[in-house]
Amino acid sequence: MLKKLLAFLLIIIVATILAIVVLYNYYTSPIDKESKDVIRFEVVESDRFLNLGDRLKDEGLIRNELFYKVYIKMNNPNNLQVGIYSLQKSMSLKEIVDILNGGSTYNPYLVNLTIKEGYNVRKIAKLIDELTDNTYDDVMNKMNDNAYISSLIEEYWFLTDSILDSKIYYPLEGYLFPETYQISSKFSVEEIIKILLDEEDAVLSKYKTDIENSKYSIHEMMTMASIVELEAGNSTDRKGVAGVFYNRLNNNWTLGSDVTTYYGSKIDDFSYSLTKTELNDCSNKYNTRCSTNHGLPVGPISNPGKVSIEASINPTSHDYFYFVADCSGKTYLTKNSSEHANKINELKAKDNWCA
Repeated sequence: MLKKLLAFLLIIIVATILAIVVLYNYYTSPIDKESKDVIRFEVVESDRFLNLGDRLKDEGLIRNELFYKVYIKMNNPNNLQVGIYSLQKSMSLKEIVDILNGGSTYNPYLVNLTIKEGYNVRKIAKLIDELTDNTYDDVMNKMNDNAYISSLIEEYWFLTDSILDSKIYYPLEGYLFPETYQISSKFSVEEIIKILLDEEDAVLSKYKTDIENSKYSIHEMMTMASIVELEAGNSTDRKGVAGVFYNRLNNNWTLGSDVTTYYGSKIDDFSYSLTKTELNDCSNKYNTRCSTNHGLPVGPISNPGKVSIEASINPTSHDYFYFVADCSGKTYLTKNSSEHANKINELKAKDNWCA
C-alpha cells in the first residue's frame, strides 16, 4: 500500500514539474517568432521593472503580466535603463528583459524604415529624410552618382549596365526591396542603400535559375514587376495580370499602362487626371500609352514586392489581353476590348467597380 502511495506521489510530483516546465517555456517564449515588426518602447525615470508588465502586455510583447512579475522576482534584474528601445514580438521574455536591463543591443537612435510595395525612389528619399540625419537631396544625389552606381553593379549580380541608360531617372529604381527595416537614424545613405540591396539580393537569389533561363533580362523582368505592382494593386491574381502584359508585349502591342505615364511625368498622385499631352508624349521612354512606344519602359517605375516579382518571373500563360479587378480584388481576364468593356459595365451595375 505504501509503495503504491509513494509511486502515486512520485507521478504527481513529476507531472507537476513537467507542467511547470511547459508553462515556463510557454510564457517566456516569443509571441510571434516570424514577426519583423519593430515596436518602440520608452522607459522613463519613474519606471521600475515590476510596473512595465501592463505596457509590455498591451504592446503584445509578453504573454502574461502576472507571469512577467514572477519572472522579474525570480531573476531580479536591477539595471533598468531609461531610453527608447526597439523591441520585437519575435523576442523571448529573457531577451526583452536583458535589453531593458542595459543590454548591448540598446540603441536610442533605432528607427523603423517602412518601404511599402510600389514606392518609388522619390518616396523612399522622403522617408529617409524624415527618419534619419540624411536629407532628401543627400539621397537623390547618391542615386544619380554614376561612379557609386557603377561600384554597386560590380557588387550585386542583379544590377546590370542597363540601369546606366541616360534616359532612366534613378538607376536603382526597382531594386530597393520593400520591407520594414530597423536602422539607425545615424546611418549614411550608402549604409541604408546597402541594407535594401542586400534584402533584394536575398529575395532575387531564390529565382536566379529561372531568371537566367528566361528570354527576358533581369532588368526587363524587374521593369515588368514594377508595372504589375502598381497596375494590379487591388488584384488577387498578379501572375494573371503579368500574363496579360507579356501577351501585349509578345504581340507587339503597346502596354497601354497609365502608371507608366504617371511615372514618366513624375506625378505620384494617381487621382490627378493625365492630360492628352502627357498621354501622347512619345519622347518619354517611360510612357507606354504613346502609340509608338512599343515594348517595356526604359526601366522600373516602382519598387515591387515579392508577389509582383514572382509574377513577372513566372507569369500565368493564357490568351487574355485585358484585366480588371472588382472591389474585393477578384481579377477578371478578358480577351478583347469588347469583353473588357462589358465586364466593367457589369461590375458598375453591381456597384462593384472601385477603380
